[in-house]
Amino acid sequence: MEAFPKLDPRSFLLLCACALPALALSFPFSPLDNYLLNCGSSVDAVVDNRAFLGDAPGSGGSRVLASTRTISLNDASPALGTPQIYHTARAFARPSKYVFEVRDRGTHMVRLHFHRFDSSRVELGDVRFHVLVDGYVVLSNFSGESASRPVIKEYLIWVDAEKLLVDGGKLVNFNGLNRQALEVSYRVSVGGPKVTPFNDSLWRTWVPDDAYLKSTYGSERVLFGGRIKYQEGGASREVGPDNMYNSARVIKSTNATVPNINMTWVFPVTGDYKYLVRLHFCDIASISLELLYFNVYVNGFLVSKDFDLSRVANEVLAAPFYADFIVEGDNSGILSVSIGPSNYSFAHAIDGILNGVEIMKLNNSMGSLDGEVCGGFILKSWPRGNMGVVVPLVAVICLLLSISVVMRWRTTGVSQTVAWTKLPTDMTELSLKQARQQFR
Repeated sequence: MEAFPKLDPRSFLLLCACALPALALSFPFSPLDNYLLNCGSSVDAVVDNRAFLGDAPGSGGSRVLASTRTISLNDASPALGTPQIYHTARAFARPSKYVFEVRDRGTHMVRLHFHRFDSSRVELGDVRFHVLVDGYVVLSNFSGESASRPVIKEYLIWVDAEKLLVDGGKLVNFNGLNRQALEVSYRVSVGGPKVTPFNDSLWRTWVPDDAYLKSTYGSERVLFGGRIKYQEGGASREVGPDNMYNSARVIKSTNATVPNINMTWVFPVTGDYKYLVRLHFCDIASISLELLYFNVYVNGFLVSKDFDLSRVANEVLAAPFYADFIVEGDNSGILSVSIGPSNYSFAHAIDGILNGVEIMKLNNSMGSLDGEVCGGFILKSWPRGNMGVVVPLVAVICLLLSISVVMRWRTTGVSQTVAWTKLPTDMTELSLKQARQQFR
């Protein structure tokens, strides 16, 4: 394995193997640290009004590339309409890294963009590689997946550059959910159309819920043309955009009885991981306050009984609110979310509503989001000397600092029927410490 120069752990976010991070800039959301890279290119590219800097020598983004013996690749025949950042790539023949100075500690959003294409310089074949972000294994034996369209992976990583190592190299114990690494598995706009990055202040994509809704029976779509009333201390546009909150699915009573039906969404997940389930609510359908009460279920368990959206939204209609729940994945490979009427629901009224769903995988005890392997083991087992396979890193990775409201974990009342378990915060030294030390 190549010996990399030692770096000051208080000043850098390290991404190793085949990772390429960057911080993104938005208006009015403007984080302190901002990077966008157009990998393998000597020119800048503009996508959704964002300027991605080329990382080739002499380009604006070259200073963060801390590895040598890399190869710039160009797609000679890019598909029509493919953004310019997917026309180039950077490939590596050995473990490599990009290093970004982080001035503001906290949770950072890391986006990795991959797109396989044919190149006369490198035969990609069935190449596979690993990606580590600050010691966390985010991708293991990854191939880039689809050859026909770009693939985007998104993660939330805690960076505390001044407290990574203490007492001669012992890892500081994580304390709370905001110290976990998370992978975004699903981001769904319920009842509405696709929300594109151009219409989201954090450039997220929210897909329609049709593919996950178990049955349309008993539910109605609602679209809202008024103003979403973001409240101080509540959800902000960085938590969820207007275009997500102004649509929903509802259960509606049209006669003197309350419907005995639930709306249910089903999501395939990987077992042996815990998941953060974030549910977005905004009452855009009721004609008055204090008319909407319903129950919330996750994996069939009642997690919020007689949920009063008027109360949690400070008695304001069309005011967004979100609630987070932690659930353990099981052998079924399914995670379900259900909304149904409660004992307080009214006839001739809205008896259930959901605007959006986000599901995020939490790292396991090995510090991994992709398998039972830790970063230290991956780096120590990498073959020495020359290798006949070039490992590709495709397109661009975006890293943006999430403001505190995005990562404020809101808790709600939980029924005693749900067995909540301790988060996997007890990290072994092999899981993170060795991975970080390998790249200093």
